[in-house]
Amino acid sequence: MESTGISHIAVCVRDMDKSLAFYRDILGMKVTKDFMQDTSTGGLTHTYKHKRDNRRTVYLDWGQPQFFVMTSHPGDQTDGDGIKLDQVGVSHVSFTVKDVTGLADHLIANGVEIAGGIEAFADENGNVRTFFAFDPDGILVQFDSGIES
Repeated sequence: MESTGISHIAVCVRDMDKSLAFYRDILGMKVTKDFMQDTSTGGLTHTYKHKRDNRRTVYLDWGQPQFFVMTSHPGDQTDGDGIKLDQVGVSHVSFTVKDVTGLADHLIANGVEIAGGIEAFADENGNVRTFFAFDPDGILVQFDSGIES
């Protein structure tokens, strides 16, 4: 395979409004598409664990060529929990940001839980170059400065 990059990142969420409040309102991503799809027939039926009649899909722009996608299933219960770093599957999504501590302060001020607290991510000099936060579904979202510690 000769790849030119990652196309997009997608997550399934329980409550689209709560997730939009986090990704759009707190993180500042911009909604570029928001639509409903019939998932009761066709190729998508083989990509689900359970039968689903429809899904809401929202595309978010975060300032890169790649885009972020959230899906939900209005009227259906969504099962499962956000996984942790030691579980099989895609464990988290990570974004490089210009001001790691400024973003952490912004998230904390908006009631977002930082995994272990922001102090857990400080190096021996008190610098924070990366941290993990939980989105409304408990999905780990990492933010880093792009500099390896």
